[in-house]
Amino acid sequence: MAQRHLIIGGGTAGINAIRTIREEERERSEIALVAAERPYSRMVLPYYLDRSIAESHVYTATPRVLADWGVTSRIGRRATALDTQAGVCTLDDGTTLEYDDCLIATGSSAVRAPVPGADGRAVHSFWTLEEARAVLAGIRPRSHVVLVGAGFIAFTILNSILSLGARLTIVEVAPRILPRMIDDTGAGLVARWLADHGVTVRTGVTLTRIEDAKGGKRLVFASGAPLACDLVIMATGITTNLEWLQGSGVGVNRGVVVDEHLRSSVPSVYAAGDVAEGRDRISGEAAVHAIEPTAQEHGRVAGANMAGKDVRYRGSVLINIVEVCHLDVASFGAWDDPKAEAASGLMADRPAYRKLLWRGDRLTGAIILGPSSDIWTTNDVGMLKGLVQSGVALGRFKAHLMAQPFDVKPAFIASRTTSRLLDETILGRPAKAPGDTPVAV
Repeated sequence: MAQRHLIIGGGTAGINAIRTIREEERERSEIALVAAERPYSRMVLPYYLDRSIAESHVYTATPRVLADWGVTSRIGRRATALDTQAGVCTLDDGTTLEYDDCLIATGSSAVRAPVPGADGRAVHSFWTLEEARAVLAGIRPRSHVVLVGAGFIAFTILNSILSLGARLTIVEVAPRILPRMIDDTGAGLVARWLADHGVTVRTGVTLTRIEDAKGGKRLVFASGAPLACDLVIMATGITTNLEWLQGSGVGVNRGVVVDEHLRSSVPSVYAAGDVAEGRDRISGEAAVHAIEPTAQEHGRVAGANMAGKDVRYRGSVLINIVEVCHLDVASFGAWDDPKAEAASGLMADRPAYRKLLWRGDRLTGAIILGPSSDIWTTNDVGMLKGLVQSGVALGRFKAHLMAQPFDVKPAFIASRTTSRLLDETILGRPAKAPGDTPVAV
């Protein structure tokens, strides 16, 4: 009898797993997909918001593609329970699906600040396609939009809001913007850059309620003046979709705890993406990296192992890259490690900033920001990411980088980091072009 795979979640991790199963299996298996929404890319929603792409281009696997892959789809359904002993998943309509192995890739959901009025009219999150539609419908030229939260999610849509002709204010409870991505120095540079581009930033404020006011909204804070606007976007964090696994026997900490094959505590159950707690490549410790690159890699590794391969995952690296009004801002790895040896460089007038963090002669974390128009900024983002990801010993080049953090290229070339990364593939083979995937028949 054909192997029965169950994929729970149609995001990046789930779709990559399906594709990889079809690429790697020797005999045609049965694949069932359970997904609350049609599969689409969350990462392109900002481009949908600013009308750079049509809604049709948001989707990643159309019904025709899924049919070509031989996938039985249960779109619009959610898993509500998993009986790992019987190998049965129960859906929200009472349907049960039997499986031989399954992948938990249910992703995350937006969390709104627990304040009165946060669920009211003209108050939105921006995490799903449905929410993106609502935001797009509510923004008009010269509208005043308030972003509650100044983290990575908020900054991914900042440019799109401005491109629609809206006026923007950002409010953040932390004392600085991007508190989980860059340090005080970097945050100060970005805040000044935003002010120069007409964006108002208020940090260190506690939102107490959101009220209706003259056809718009009014935000009230624990201290300071209230803020009137037309539309509010809550970007106050995400939470993993794991509550439905209670009683399943699957080990859960901050996420589903997985081994180097992305198997959970139950051998027939894998996890990938935002819900998986696996190895941090830099520290070696368990971590949840709710980022797109990790979801892609997790999906490929889990899919290969479900297809019968023996693929071990080296671990994921924390990567955050965002462009803010043509200012590139990025951090990699253990960028906030208090025990690391650190060196930094600052050109405040550009503005440009680097911070490099070391354990021995290995670069374990980095912060970089600079104008997108500076070609060396764009190049150095990639090179610093490569040096952190590869973990290459830099030897005598450490002293050079400590003294000259803006001169990355010599160390990158001399360490042969490019060849190291080219030889390192997730599945131990070259990638296959989308659309030309040979699948088992």
